[in-house]
Amino acid sequence: MVSLEAYTPPSWAAHLPNPPTQRLRLAVTPSLLHPWPLPGLPPGLELFIKRDDLTGMQLSGNKVRKLEFLLAKAKAEGHDSVITIGGIQSNHARATAVAARYCGLDSHLILRTSRLAADSDPGLVGNLLVERLVGAHIHTVTKEEYAAAGSRALTAQLERQLRGQGTNPYVIPVGGSNGLGTWGYLSFVEELRGQAADLGLTDIVLACGSGSTAAGIALGSHLAGLGVRVHGYAVCDSEDYFYAFIDDLLDQVAPAEARGGAGARDLIRIAEAKGVGYGISTDEELATVLDAAQATGIILDPVYTGKALHGWLADVAADPAAWAQRRVLFVHTGGLLGMYDKAEQLQGPVQALQRAHRLHVQG
Repeated sequence: MVSLEAYTPPSWAAHLPNPPTQRLRLAVTPSLLHPWPLPGLPPGLELFIKRDDLTGMQLSGNKVRKLEFLLAKAKAEGHDSVITIGGIQSNHARATAVAARYCGLDSHLILRTSRLAADSDPGLVGNLLVERLVGAHIHTVTKEEYAAAGSRALTAQLERQLRGQGTNPYVIPVGGSNGLGTWGYLSFVEELRGQAADLGLTDIVLACGSGSTAAGIALGSHLAGLGVRVHGYAVCDSEDYFYAFIDDLLDQVAPAEARGGAGARDLIRIAEAKGVGYGISTDEELATVLDAAQATGIILDPVYTGKALHGWLADVAADPAAWAQRRVLFVHTGGLLGMYDKAEQLQGPVQALQRAHRLHVQG
């Protein structure tokens, strides 16, 4: 259904060592960019949104851009399947399963869940429904097992097991976040240059979950001379963790001399936005998602973009003067299917809107 094609880096990235030479055209691009009239913003603050939630691959979001390069390598090297890992409602896992099937590859997904759920059928809620429809193999582990072993050890264990069965799997890390996956968002920056040339953007805001989307946008914005501040709202781990992780990705993609010696702390501001925990939504965070949907029709997800918007709006409310006259781009990285996992928690707030009525038929 898809085939390998040659890839040429943008001119501003041509000096980087070992760029990818092939990609699979999986994403529907360029993704839309348009004003986002959220109510209650300070006077003079203009907000835009880039709709990477509409990049295709069954509502995938940002992961498709990374998979274009990661799966191109898997195909070029003759692998017959892929392994990746994430949470039970991982958007990345779902995107990988669909993209792999497009490419004629089997997919094996290691999904982290609760101790109570790990030994039961994982069900069909949200991302799981799509994964299982396209034939993904689901391998569940508990959160405790994941924390003790780590993602690399778990994927290595499954890789050994599958190779022992005669298959040739290709391992994709959490979120597709490695040096090669980062090229998906270096290419995003080139796309953005063409779309936003006359917008005068001053800031880019996005969720930061596995790190390579943030790293690609931060490095690309720097190398391309966009002149914007990049703000990554961390929905898991800590600010220090992401600065260190992004520094590692930068070293994989662009040696210090190729980026003028700039490090992660020079290229991006990381702000804490995980709230009570990864994938756990507070009523206030879901209220932000509901308000945005009611006001503009754009639905965020509860794990990434909802938390990122909630965190950014809190920053704006805390210091509106700092954001006055700014022209901000919010990157919507997708994840709509994750909302189905929050249906019970959303029932009360949605019902309180009193928009469901019995029509009494006359005659």
